[in-house]
Formats: sequence, C-alpha cells, structure tokens
Amino acid sequence: MVRARRQLGLGSAAAVVVASMVGAGVFTTSGFALADLGSRRLVLLAWVVGGVLALCGALCYGALGRRFPQSGGEYHLLRETVHPLAGFLAGWVSLLAGFTAPTAAAALGLQAYLAPLLGDAFDPRWIGTAAVALACALHGLRVGTGVAAQNAAVALKLLLLVGFVGFGAARLLAADPEPAALAAAAPPPFELGAFAVSLVWISFAYSGWNAAVYLAGELRRPARDLHRSLLIGAVAVTLLYLGLNAVFLYAVPVEQLAGRVEVGAIAAEALGGPWLRNAVSVMVALALFTSVSALVQLGPRVYARMAEDGLFPRVFRFDGRAPAAAVALQGSLAVLVIWVSGLAGLLAYLGFTLGLSAAATVLGLVRQRRREGAAALPVPGWPWTPAVFVLFTLGASAFMAARQPVESLCGLATILTGVPVWWWLSRHATRSRQDGSQAGP
Repeated sequence: MVRARRQLGLGSAAAVVVASMVGAGVFTTSGFALADLGSRRLVLLAWVVGGVLALCGALCYGALGRRFPQSGGEYHLLRETVHPLAGFLAGWVSLLAGFTAPTAAAALGLQAYLAPLLGDAFDPRWIGTAAVALACALHGLRVGTGVAAQNAAVALKLLLLVGFVGFGAARLLAADPEPAALAAAAPPPFELGAFAVSLVWISFAYSGWNAAVYLAGELRRPARDLHRSLLIGAVAVTLLYLGLNAVFLYAVPVEQLAGRVEVGAIAAEALGGPWLRNAVSVMVALALFTSVSALVQLGPRVYARMAEDGLFPRVFRFDGRAPAAAVALQGSLAVLVIWVSGLAGLLAYLGFTLGLSAAATVLGLVRQRRREGAAALPVPGWPWTPAVFVLFTLGASAFMAARQPVESLCGLATILTGVPVWWWLSRHATRSRQDGSQAGP
C-alpha cells in the first residue's frame, strides 16, 4: 500500500482551509438570505452565528485530527469513532455532496460572475467546465505543483478581497446616509424558520473550515499544525466574511440585492461604477477558482483512502505522486452537475446534507472522548463547544427539512443510498481478503 508523503506545512494547510471556505457561498448567499429575512442586520447576524459554529467545529475537528492524524476527513474520523458503516456513509456523502456538488457550486458562481464579461458567444456552462478541468490538471499530476499554484492564488485572493473591503468601507463612510424614510422603516418581524434556513445556506458558505483534516496524512507535523490551521482559517475567514457582507449589504438598497446571485458585482457597481464591477467580477472569479482548486485537491484524498481500505476500486488509490484517477472522477462528476443543476437548489441541498455529516462527526468525538478520557481528546470550552455546534446544526437542518422538503429529502436519499453500496462493497472486500489468504503460503 502506497501512502501519501508528509510534505505539507502549516502555511499550506491554512491556505487550503481559506481556499476551501472562500467559495461560492459568500458571493451568492446573502441575496437569497436577504430575500427571506428582509433585514441587513438579520443577515449579518446569521453570518456571525455561522462564524461561531465554524469556530466550534474547528475546535472539535482539531481534537479529532490530533488523535487520528490520517487523511480521509469524516470518512476516516467516523470510521474510527463510530463504525465503518458511518465512515463509509460520510465518504459516500463526500463523493456526491461533500466535494462534487460544492465544486460545481463554485464553478456555477464563477460563471455567473464571468459570463457577462465574455458575452453570449458560447454557453456559460463551458466557463465552469473549463475551471474544473484546469483544477484537475493542477492536482491530478503532481501534488507540489498544485499546492504551489494554489498558495500563490490564495495569497492574491486575500489581498484583493481585503483591499475591496477597505475601499468599500471608505466609500460607505464617506457617502450620504440613506433617506430618512428608508432609515426609519420598521424592520420585518423575526421569523425563526427563515433565519434557520438562511443559517443552513450560510453554514455551507463556511464549509471548508474542516479542510485540513482531509490532508492530515500529508502534513509534516499534524499534531502541531492541524488544529492551528483550522483555527487560523476559521477566524480569518469569519472576519473577512463579515467585512465583505457589510459592504455588499449596505452598498445598495435591499430590494436590489434580494434574491440575486451576483451580490458582489452589484455592490461593486454601486460603489465605483462599471469598471469596479468588472474588476470585482474578475476578483471573485479568482476566489471561486481557488475554491474549485481546493475542493479538487481535497475530495480525492477521501476516495483514495476508501480505496486503500478496500471500499472503493483499487484504481483510485494514492500512488505517491497524486491521486490522478480520483481527481478525474470528481472532476467528471462536478462537470455533470454543472450542466444539470441550478445554484439556489444546490446550496440548500448542500447545506442540509453537509450539516448532518459534520454533526455526526462531532457526536463521534463525544463518543470517543467518553471512551478514552479528556486527556486523549482535549477540546477548549468542553462541553459547550460540541453542544453548540451539534444543537445549532441539527436545529437548522430540521427547519430546512420543514421549509424546503424536496432538497432535504434529496440529502437524506444521498445518505441512505450509501447503505446498500456499503453492504455490497464490504462483502466483496471480505471475499477478496479471504481469497488472498487462501492463495497465500
């Protein structure tokens, strides 16, 4: 069995967390949330709550990653803490929802921002397809090449985004206040169900705070760097998200953003005219491409680990250079989703499905800590840290199921269809091991 080499440091791990988090959600979600909540302050409050949940999740996953420092993400962690079936279902979710669909969502967001700049010469879905193909080429050949390109792109992305937040804040502070009639308008009543559904969307925008656990087997010092990279990424991105959304939401009237996808471009045009809209569209496209790149880098590590454990075809194993077959698989599935799906429904499906997977992983942490003791799995803020994460995540998912049952049922179906697949693959793996032992000396 060929394992991946430990060649990544803290900087690369933190970069992949940031790249995974800053994707389609932050540039598309606030328009949908504003349509439901009708209030800028409530939308910003939802982003604050989402950041707190991401930080709680990062603290919990950091403890698990230190205890089980191998690649594979939720598949590996649930396999160790709960049961092999739970691990397989998490890997199954990763294949269909955890990485493939978010890759497609980031590509769909990218094409929504770039398509107006490129005109109507061709179907805009080719833009998303090209982004996925380029990411697969970077990460499917050599690990080092893809990581170096991604680190540089993430650094440029953060510099541009922080610069936009600073520019936008300065313009807003210098602008005239809103008309008195608009400022005095009564805020809409708070509706818990709408807030919970918005929180599910926003939680998807924060998804990626756990990215480093998928690369734990490739970190040079996982015991030291894994939890640090998760915390650095979660805190940095939370602050960035709050700044970006404050600029987006206050740059234009509420009715111009509600229900819109390209909220960043709309806000940029209001702040600086068409030239800034075009510049921000390119900047957002870069940010979304780094998200596509990070997801194409991470997801195949799960499938490679499943292949090493006999629960996925052997061709998808990590060959020591890069999991090329697994990268090609995820890229192909993502392109398929790009051509058959829309962004709004995809965000709801992803938020629900990934929320259940993350909550199950944190519950696995609680179970493992009871078995091994606090010293083996130290978690800052215990027991409130996992309790807050699980209760908010499952509560928001329950409201999502009540308000958008179709997307939620699709998420449950994704999970449940993995059960017969696991049963068949585990029986096949058992027979293969038995045949191998009988054929041996």
